[in-house]
Parts: sequence; C-alpha cells; structure tokens
Amino acid sequence: MIKRMTHVTIWVYDQDEALEFYTKVLGFELKTNAEFAPGKWWITVSPKGQDLELILMDPRSVAKDPADAELVRELVKRGVLGPGAFTTDDVRGTYDELRGQGVEFSSPPTERFYGIETVMRDNQGNWFSVTQPTQGQNQH
Repeated sequence: MIKRMTHVTIWVYDQDEALEFYTKVLGFELKTNAEFAPGKWWITVSPKGQDLELILMDPRSVAKDPADAELVRELVKRGVLGPGAFTTDDVRGTYDELRGQGVEFSSPPTERFYGIETVMRDNQGNWFSVTQPTQGQNQH
C-alpha cells in the first residue's frame, strides 16, 4: 500500500537558475544535487521542515523524444504550468518580501473562501498559489 508521496517534479529549462531562485530567493533547503547520468542532474529542494522534495528537472534529462522535451520546456517558459500551492502564515508579508526580491506575481493577496491567496511565478515561468488558509481550513 502506498504510504505517502516523497517527490514532485517541477519542470525547469535552466536547473542552475531554478536552484538559485528556490534556495536564495524562496529560502528552500537544497536536499540533493547529484549527477545521475553524464550531464544530467537530480536536484531537489524543499521548504524548511518539509519532507516532500521538489525535483527541479530539465525535461531533456528524462524525455525519450527530444521534441517532447522541447515542448515541455516551451510550456514552462510560456507560463502555462501551475505545479502546485504553497501555504504561509502571513501571505501579505510573504508577498511584500518576495516582490521586494523581484518575484513576479499575477495577483495581489486576495480574500477567497479558503483564505488569502496570491499567485507567484518562479524564474522559469511556473506559477504557484501562495495561500494563508482560513483558520480551520486543511493546511496539509
């Protein structure tokens, strides 16, 4: 029986730039940075204290068809992919702090039925909900 998810892939077109963004700007911890095949890197990061690791993966490292890899890379660059949601205890403070560091947001913090939400983009084009859940909402 499956017990839990341990890794989730975030597609990136430049692993070095993505690693810099996630560790230096967002303050995530580097978990793994290892070459798994010649010129192919397995890089994982996590928010501090979180078990789930985010794999910063260039699709060229795993795609069987180079055309498929380029399609995914283009979708990332165009900002089509929204891989997930992060939570915070203070979405307005997080918004102000990250905006001050040059992070792009597509919306300011806005009241929703589930809490206060803003939407940010990483430096690759992926977008994420950043939410301060309403008290009593599931915060997993």
